[in-house]
Amino acid sequence: MENILATKLVGEKQTRFHGGLYHKTQVKLTYNSNRIEGSRLSEEQTRYIFETRTIGFKDEEAVPIDDIIETANHFVAFDYLLDTLQQPLTAEIIKEFHRILKSGTADALNSTFAVGNWKKNPNEIGGTETTQPDKVETEIQQLNDWYANQENTSLEIIVAYHYRFEKIHPFQDGNGRVGRLILFRECLKNNVVPFIIDETHKQFYYRGLKEFERVPDYLMDTCRSAQDTYKQWIHYFYPEL
Repeated sequence: MENILATKLVGEKQTRFHGGLYHKTQVKLTYNSNRIEGSRLSEEQTRYIFETRTIGFKDEEAVPIDDIIETANHFVAFDYLLDTLQQPLTAEIIKEFHRILKSGTADALNSTFAVGNWKKNPNEIGGTETTQPDKVETEIQQLNDWYANQENTSLEIIVAYHYRFEKIHPFQDGNGRVGRLILFRECLKNNVVPFIIDETHKQFYYRGLKEFERVPDYLMDTCRSAQDTYKQWIHYFYPEL
């Protein structure tokens, strides 16, 4: 079946169509995903950077330079997402998302950080242990193999992949943003309505990840709710779909 939504988003990207669904997705996904991770940029500041490729927040609170760099980088990462839709999900694509997102940041100057590569040091998420650095390569390969062998790449499978990816936590930092880019990519690639986790729902999202093995519907319900919002955007911009 032709992936009409993907075709339309790619077309808007190529023509730099202003004010369409590609434009809205870039701003909303970048703002919310970064905000979940603690960025201090507002949605309007995010929109300004996307629309003008400049910084100039008059009479507003100062924000860290890395927040600005990571915002600009996220726009590039989303374009990379669209450019690679015809390719299977691989470790190389995942690493490239990370390289794009973290390039030019203070972390990129830290030799122990490994921008565009798996973590070198153990880390935790919410006090929970994650995969040890020397096991990341193997576990990511096993996860990607499991995913590639699924007969039906449904929303449930894609969300399960997201949970397992975040549990591995393969990078020193940026795991959530990379994971949510993968979420959007794999939904779009597989004709599943994509979605954006709103930063106002991050506690539900975090609870869903924490409790996924016990109650998967916590995370599934958060994703389905976000999916409903994106369906409304699709209907507004493309009522024929």
